[in-house]
Amino acid sequence: MTRRMGVGGFALAFLLAAGLPARAQTDFLTDAEVEQIRDAQDPSLRMEVYLNLEDSRLEGLANAQGNPGDIQRLLSQYVAIDRELKDWVQDQYDHHGDMRKGLRELLKRGPHQLAQLQAVEKLPGSAGASYAGTLHDAIANLNDTLDGSAAALSGQLKLFGELKEEQKADKQETKERIKEEKKRAKEERKLRKKMERQKPPENP
Repeated sequence: MTRRMGVGGFALAFLLAAGLPARAQTDFLTDAEVEQIRDAQDPSLRMEVYLNLEDSRLEGLANAQGNPGDIQRLLSQYVAIDRELKDWVQDQYDHHGDMRKGLRELLKRGPHQLAQLQAVEKLPGSAGASYAGTLHDAIANLNDTLDGSAAALSGQLKLFGELKEEQKADKQETKERIKEEKKRAKEERKLRKKMERQKPPENP
């Protein structure tokens, strides 16, 4: 069963979005992979780690032809990793984490992953294979991920563009304040000098 990533709230509410799920829920990852994910705290860097893990599962499919059990296992892991990727994107989107680089990378590599999954779908007998349902989910989820990521990137470009404009406005306001302060100080110095000149001379 697939999960839809939308545009408005960007996605449906996802579980475990903040970080790594409990170990019992990451059985599709090795201990080393869990560490890779945990170490990648930068929004875009973690997205790239997830993409690399997905690629490793898809590469394994090439060596699993003729073994439905292995194909099922690898596809199930791929779907689970894709869900983790969605969770991370959702969390970062909600908290305005800058993941523009990661989203661009996802949109660059995702179509190739989709082609790999579709190649499995075209294999003789795949329609009736035990992994057919999982393969369908993997393709549907990836299409959804790509659609949602395109919308997220559009939103982030707009968001960070607006933030940049706000920063420029704040910088300009600060410059104006400094300018006004210098002007005030200069006028005050002139007034003091004028007052000094107007003072009556002191009697000897």
